Amino acid sequence: MMWLIYLFLGIGMTFQALGVLSLHRFPDVYTRQHGATLCTTFGSFFLYLGIVLYVVLFSNLGWTDSISFSVHVFLVLCLVLITGPTGAHAIARATYRSGILPWGAVVDKLQGE
Repeated sequence: MMWLIYLFLGIGMTFQALGVLSLHRFPDVYTRQHGATLCTTFGSFFLYLGIVLYVVLFSNLGWTDSISFSVHVFLVLCLVLITGPTGAHAIARATYRSGILPWGAVVDKLQGE
């Protein structure tokens, strides 16, 4: 069962690293933000899942403490899943309204709104 925990942690760390790489490699604020938000949200899900599995299966905590910890981690995960994309949307909207256009945009369907 430990291999499953390592797999979840590895997937989470890989996507977190891809999020950092997207901040470095992509050309403009919109694509950087999209890559970073998508990768870190997905990576956080797998990291938290691996942590919960480890605590439930291999820790010296009792069942009530393990369940309590799992519920708290689940609540944090829900907050991350809500606030990450919402914040990215707000930043992208503010960036667009300040006049910064996407890189290489030929047709701008939002112009005039």
